[in-house]
Amino acid sequence: MALSFLRGLLRSSTARPPGFAEQPTPLMPPGAPAFSPALPFPSTGPHGHRERMRSKLLERGPDALADYELLEMLLFFAQPKGDTKPLAKRLINQYGSFGAVLAAPQEALLQATGLGPHSVAAIKLVQASALRLARSEVAEAPVLANWDRLIDYLTAAMAREKVEQFRILFLDTRNRLLADEKQARGTVNHTPVYPREVVKRALELHATALILVHNHPSGDPRPSDEDIEMTAQVRHAAEALGIVVHDHIIIGNGKWCSLRREGYL
Repeated sequence: MALSFLRGLLRSSTARPPGFAEQPTPLMPPGAPAFSPALPFPSTGPHGHRERMRSKLLERGPDALADYELLEMLLFFAQPKGDTKPLAKRLINQYGSFGAVLAAPQEALLQATGLGPHSVAAIKLVQASALRLARSEVAEAPVLANWDRLIDYLTAAMAREKVEQFRILFLDTRNRLLADEKQARGTVNHTPVYPREVVKRALELHATALILVHNHPSGDPRPSDEDIEMTAQVRHAAEALGIVVHDHIIIGNGKWCSLRREGYL
């Protein structure tokens, strides 16, 4: 879903607005290895050119583009000259996938050889656009009847986070999404959560139900004892004011866990 949106975005225009450009920079730091058979792209040498890529997109459609070609063309808008294919391949080699490049921390991307602020802004803009599209699709129908889309959205938003993030989905009487808010960011294995603050915010939004969500940067979504205890505390505080906690979802790396399905709610 989000990938189709990104491909469609690249279809919209091949022109670059004046001023939104940065000079190409060396792609490989001094002494970096040029070849590794274990990487997705053993060779990152230049192949082809922009006009051929545009023709491929327009004549065959965005589904004909590989992930690295999507990233290559995205970088066209920030870098008016030079071959961006080697940079696109190198970034996917470094982060492991196209999606991981989009989700990489801004600070890390700004330190990457070959990327300047315009390139990083373009990458983060596409990531934000994809997440907003996914969130809007979740909001179109009752959340509990739209579970697959909800998990897809939460996975895209949180699975690649390097520290724990706690967020809450606030729902109305029809279980439609009122708000999706990040409540806290923690360390690699802990996020402080204050039940009073959760309930206070629910009352401010006139929410009648909640879904708690957080990620495990380790990739393992199994709940810890602290996760289970915190869930019980929030549930008791919410129930005292007539607010239902539908679930607590933990997002891992390609996996997720529902505390309700596991019997903890």
